[in-house]
Amino acid sequence: MDFWGDEQFSFFESILFSALGHPVQVIEMQFVSGGNINTSAQVFSSEGVFFVKWNQLEESAGEQPDMFASEARGLDLLRQTDALHIPQVIGYGRLLDKSYLILEYIDPGIPDKQYWETLGQSLAVLHSHTQPTFGLNFENYIGSLPQTNTPTPNGYDFFFDHRLLPQAGLALYKGLLSRPTYDALLRLRQLLPNLLPNERPALLHGDLWSGNVLVNEAGQPALVDPAVYYGFREAELAFTKLFAGFDDRFYEAYHETFPLQNGFDERVAIYNLYPLLVHVNLFGSGYVSGVERILKQF
Repeated sequence: MDFWGDEQFSFFESILFSALGHPVQVIEMQFVSGGNINTSAQVFSSEGVFFVKWNQLEESAGEQPDMFASEARGLDLLRQTDALHIPQVIGYGRLLDKSYLILEYIDPGIPDKQYWETLGQSLAVLHSHTQPTFGLNFENYIGSLPQTNTPTPNGYDFFFDHRLLPQAGLALYKGLLSRPTYDALLRLRQLLPNLLPNERPALLHGDLWSGNVLVNEAGQPALVDPAVYYGFREAELAFTKLFAGFDDRFYEAYHETFPLQNGFDERVAIYNLYPLLVHVNLFGSGYVSGVERILKQF
């Protein structure tokens, strides 16, 4: 029987019952954008409107059974800071061959006049949350790729060993990155203390591009789809520049709230080696030239 026939409402009602602890009537659903690896829907029910995303990838094709569990933990961690609107986690789990995550549905709105300033100031507040070590006390994912968060006292070691090296090694293994390019990246390790400022660990969203920033009903920013960890805050800001989409007022407000050290613009490319390598592994060799260009620069 086709899941998108008679069984769809039964699936939603079952997972909502599991999350809320009582029967829920599903009235309507509408598909919404859910990224490259999941299917998502806006679900209208007797208990309100929810955002549900799920997947049913075969484990042999790379399904990560704990992906939604780690995402839920990341969302909860961000919500605890009260820095920004982060959707509330309603529930997550597995039903038959489907893993799912149920979230508060964020009603879309129109940005208010101070939207970009609010986003910059709020992100600075988020980044003010710190801990003694870089990394995190649980592992998670960036896209569908595992992201290791082994607690590490030194930020340079964390950035190289747990961000650049795993992605470069995977790209080399898959034949997407050449051995000379991989070796060039290895030589970058000893240069990092002279290239990047040694700041304390900052709590990061971890996958901050424009597609993961929503406008809520009040016209304020909301963040979704995190890949959280404690890392160099400049890495987060650098990622916002990789695919553009952020107004200058965002950067100005951030800097006024939590000033960056001089020379940030010259360091952006180094930080963006990580998301570029992630894109190499997720989407192919079209991103390799960007990696090579940065390594030649430094």
